[in-house]
Amino acid sequence: MPHPTPVLAVFASFSGSGGVERMLVNLIRGLVDRGQAVELLLVRAEGPHLERLPPEVRQIHLGVDHTQLAIPALARYLRRRRPAALLAAKDRAGRAAVIARALAGTDTRLVLRLGTHLSTAMAGRSWLARWLRYTPIRALYPRLDGIVAVSEGVAADTARIARLDPTRIEVIRNPVITPELAEQASAPCPHPWLDDDTAPVILGAGRLQRQKDFPTLLRAFARVHAERPECRLMILGEGGGRDRLERLAHELGIGAAVALPGFQHNPYAFIARARLFVLSSAWEGSPNVLTEALALGVPAVATDCPSGPRELLDGGRYGPLVAVGDDQALAHAMIATLDAPRSSTTLRQAVAAYHQQRSAAHYLEVLGLTD
Repeated sequence: MPHPTPVLAVFASFSGSGGVERMLVNLIRGLVDRGQAVELLLVRAEGPHLERLPPEVRQIHLGVDHTQLAIPALARYLRRRRPAALLAAKDRAGRAAVIARALAGTDTRLVLRLGTHLSTAMAGRSWLARWLRYTPIRALYPRLDGIVAVSEGVAADTARIARLDPTRIEVIRNPVITPELAEQASAPCPHPWLDDDTAPVILGAGRLQRQKDFPTLLRAFARVHAERPECRLMILGEGGGRDRLERLAHELGIGAAVALPGFQHNPYAFIARARLFVLSSAWEGSPNVLTEALALGVPAVATDCPSGPRELLDGGRYGPLVAVGDDQALAHAMIATLDAPRSSTTLRQAVAAYHQQRSAAHYLEVLGLTD
């Protein structure tokens, strides 16, 4: 039987502590705050972000550990519950949802959220690997009722890959800036380095993996440290690249000035006390942690990677952009920004579109759930 009030189903796999999971929980919290009933359909349910879900959100575990295997269970859910709309998070979830809706025979409005610049992520793969990934996208994406991209770059990349009219893709900024952000940032100082005004801390954050290109950040910092030995570098996050980064820091002779404190439940207390934030990524969808740094008034430097940093920093207006992998240019930009940082007020104004409630309201429009 249909639910007496419109229900939004969110279909996702939580597989860690990454930005996608965090943004999805931020969005759900914003939707619930606006009175929207939400049911979260989970493939995998791992990681700390699920703890932040509002108690009103019903969690439904689909009993499988792979998105494609969830298609039968998702089809049964759609037939039984008949939600007003289904929001699928990530490419594989979107493709699975198209097939499940066809099997269910329902008219549920289906919207896909995309947060990755896929062509860059696939650039190192073989022709066959790209063909196997792109072919189902081209077959299934036209059957979606809506596609949301987190940046203009992701939108253009998706339209190109899926061979869709770009007007079919809506850009909605991530719900990065939450009502509790300022309170989290003002929590007690989490590390002694951040309590020492005489030793500026440069901060990076993200999974310790290839996408974030922290080796380039370490090489850039080695150049900075040679000129400014009082500076220190801290990289928040965890991942398979930790051993490599620790070895590289030792090889560069900066081991004593580099800290890798791992994943932090409250990174904002770190970010707010940093003198400079640096994004060194090879690619992004829309870099949430860069958005958070600006929202907290922290000066930033970023690689001009696809996609997001150029949009966030307005082509360099709010912080320097440098070529991906260029540690010399990155070091130069870091020193220049330490010497002449932009004002906190200016940086906060740059990310006004990334507030949680503004993003949630826009999603409700695309999902057809506004009055």
